[in-house]
Amino acid sequence: MPLSEYEQRMLDQMERALTNDDPRLANALQSAKPRRSVTRYAIGIGGGVVGLLVLILGAVAENVYAGIVGFVVMFAAVAWGFLTSSRLPAGRRTIDGTTADLAVDAKNTASKPKSAFMDRLEERWDRRNHQQG
Repeated sequence: MPLSEYEQRMLDQMERALTNDDPRLANALQSAKPRRSVTRYAIGIGGGVVGLLVLILGAVAENVYAGIVGFVVMFAAVAWGFLTSSRLPAGRRTIDGTTADLAVDAKNTASKPKSAFMDRLEERWDRRNHQQG
């Protein structure tokens, strides 16, 4: 079901606010799902099938070691095929897929003003601590 114009505007506004408040978080969220090749999926599925066959043959032949090897091969192949392989640290990927050093200097952090959202959270936290103590 498509979004209405109002919902789309609100979503765009929220996205801009997130990007302005915390660009590193926005980059991490948008680059959280790297693209995987079809070959990686094919090898994972193929290895899983081979491991499953070895597992079944080991069970039929009542060979415990073959069953264990089959299970390990199956598990490793599927895990390798479907789990994320991040060769770059999370802080080095950008939205468009290029790499850039996103490390923030202490100077830049000190001069950057806090967001209004974080200010409100800190005020609430301080109020709760003063009321309890």
